[in-house]
Amino acid sequence: MGQILRSPWAWVRFLGMAGAGLALDLWSKWLSFSTLAAAIVKRPDGKVLVESYTHEWIPGFIHFHVTANQGAVFGAGQGYRWLFVGVSAAAIAFLFFLFLNSRRQWFYQIVLGMLMAGVLGNLYDRLVFGYVRDMIYALPRWGVFPWIFNVADSLLCVGVGVMIVYSLFAPGRQKCSAETT
Repeated sequence: MGQILRSPWAWVRFLGMAGAGLALDLWSKWLSFSTLAAAIVKRPDGKVLVESYTHEWIPGFIHFHVTANQGAVFGAGQGYRWLFVGVSAAAIAFLFFLFLNSRRQWFYQIVLGMLMAGVLGNLYDRLVFGYVRDMIYALPRWGVFPWIFNVADSLLCVGVGVMIVYSLFAPGRQKCSAETT
């Protein structure tokens, strides 16, 4: 852990990726909501409804249509805002722990930065707006993926996928396996 605390390049990789990803996420949400939201209505029961225009960026493949997600992944857990804030805080702490133990794994530090950006982007929305701003609608022509998501969600999904693949093929994994047999 001491190597990481003394390595400015490790911090640059981790915080640089987190900052760049967070900036892209917040900018894309701002742009989408400022251009596509016709109205945002908060009902007396606390549910937020967004009337949206749709922009067909790549017709049939990628559309932009803004919505308010008051839940978590795929809209599950509607109304548990503070639970998700707590889970996000725990995830931030865990990502810092992983970073501090990442030794000289520069690629892993970048992936952890991607994950941090995703967590921070959606946490920001939950704290400031009370919901997560989503806007990317993929493959609407076929209806195989009916959910609307955002850049933070993309960073989280890609980051987790890359982390799984990286952990399977990372240098040193074979060494650990050989030592245990």
